[in-house]
Amino acid sequence: MLAIHGGKPVRDSFLSYGKQYIDDEDINAVIEVLKSPFLTQGPAVERFEDAVAKYVGAKHAVAFANGTAALHGAYYAAGVTKGDEIITPAMTFAATVNAALYQGARPVFSDIDKDTYNLDPKKIEDKITERTKAIVSVDYTGQPVDYHSFQKLAKKHHLVFISDGAHSLGATFEGRKVGKQADMTMFSFHPVKPVTTGEGGIVVTDNSVYANQLRLFRSHGITKTEVSEKEGPWFYEMVELGMNYRMNDIQAALGTSQLRKIDEFILKRKKISEQYTTRFQKIPGLITPKQLNHTESGWHLYILQLDLSCFSVGRKEIFEALRAENIGVHVHYIPVYKHPYYRKLGYTSMKTPITEEIYEGIITLPIFPTMTKKDVEDVITSVLKVISEYKIK
Repeated sequence: MLAIHGGKPVRDSFLSYGKQYIDDEDINAVIEVLKSPFLTQGPAVERFEDAVAKYVGAKHAVAFANGTAALHGAYYAAGVTKGDEIITPAMTFAATVNAALYQGARPVFSDIDKDTYNLDPKKIEDKITERTKAIVSVDYTGQPVDYHSFQKLAKKHHLVFISDGAHSLGATFEGRKVGKQADMTMFSFHPVKPVTTGEGGIVVTDNSVYANQLRLFRSHGITKTEVSEKEGPWFYEMVELGMNYRMNDIQAALGTSQLRKIDEFILKRKKISEQYTTRFQKIPGLITPKQLNHTESGWHLYILQLDLSCFSVGRKEIFEALRAENIGVHVHYIPVYKHPYYRKLGYTSMKTPITEEIYEGIITLPIFPTMTKKDVEDVITSVLKVISEYKIK
């Protein structure tokens, strides 16, 4: 009997869908900064930026207080402003789109690919207008987008190509780490991501002009290097309207320590994903993630798609039943245009049928590096238990 109907749950304790892993090396790195003269604007941030740039093979990395701030910085550096449009998927966290609104731009939502759930490059071109400033892709769950197609579209129409890589640090595209393929790529360091700084984000780029604009924007629009030599070391000038989006040294020290373990973290996530897929891929009603031959996912999320025609109930009932078994399933994401704020902006009738179809059936299963063998088996057992109960006989 299902736990939601009074039966015994598979687990005695709740298993969350994601969780950070902090070891003694991480703790000691943070303590070292706490004992240093610099808690912010010190050398730890630059060390972290250099480490991330080296890891992904980019020339520049600019760290921010969080991923949303980093996206905002990328839009600013790209020159996105009032009256401009950006083309982006709705199957993403709201921050991808919100950051464009901060700059006064109008988001244009385009549909996703049915297999990868990533922005479909074949559906973008008819949405490009004279107001389009940027294409903003999202590596959903850690699966890299079709970077070549977006590069060609951006070059053809003279657009900036921004990648929201919040899920994909450590992922590869054609054997190369994600981070060099777009004009700018943002990575996030939220606690459920493979690498965490508590909160944090970074933008990597090979373009020195973008890098300089990013650095200017994150620190009040203030510059001093060019003027302090003439006026004195105390002198600075605010030349743009920037923000206080700086990452502090405590965050950066944790990030540098965590980054040393990223490949190990991703390998563990991959193994858990493979276990899920092996057990679920031949079961009617369950659709497992597709891994493209020329890519390697960062496996930030594991998304199980339900074919609801096979079940007597909807996603909500299956979700609640899994929660009752103490499995911390989640849903990523509610399409951005469905949020009340975006409906108020006029996004009420969207032509994104694949997004709508995928959203109705997706469930996120727990995945993080410290999951035990029993944790993984509990998830599998719970899913099989619940779908067996609700499958149309």
